Amino acid sequence: MYPFVETVRIEDGMMQNISYHQQRMERTMKRFFPDTRVPSLAEVLNGRQWPVDKIWKVHIEYDGGGISCIRADEYHIRNIRRLRLVTCNDIDYEYKSADRQQLEALRAMKGDADEVVIVRDGLITDTSYSNIALFDGHRWVTPRHPLLCGTMRQSLLDAGLLEERDVRATEWNSYEKVSLINAMMPLGCLVCCTD
Repeated sequence: MYPFVETVRIEDGMMQNISYHQQRMERTMKRFFPDTRVPSLAEVLNGRQWPVDKIWKVHIEYDGGGISCIRADEYHIRNIRRLRLVTCNDIDYEYKSADRQQLEALRAMKGDADEVVIVRDGLITDTSYSNIALFDGHRWVTPRHPLLCGTMRQSLLDAGLLEERDVRATEWNSYEKVSLINAMMPLGCLVCCTD
């Protein structure tokens, strides 16, 4: 079994959305390792010094033995401008795992685009590495059935900044723009056109 993953954004020396990462790790461990004590991400990361002039991407791997790897790298956003819809009805990425083979195979189908948006059963889900939010001219909406319930997505829903909606692939061009969101990219950080 591949290890599971959390990716935490450190900005201005502070952990972002750490409670959401903790909740997801607890759900994952309860499902796969019910007899293992769940480590506290805040405790594990608190003793470290984070230079405040950079944004850090902290990659944490864990399994039934607890946390097995922590790696921190300075974060640089990808240059994504064009998206391509690709269909895969049997993809399952409910738990954030280091096993990204199926996601990478779909990403390889991007052609001359920069990234893919995965369509499952006619509905928009996620890109190969992020949730998405679409702007309809009035509100930001996010697909009701993403591949992965991301921590940034959930925090934006809880704050009332996103609304869940079924987004059909046939409606893609009716949205004005799309924002890629994940633990490292808040809403509006990376915005693309839907054409």
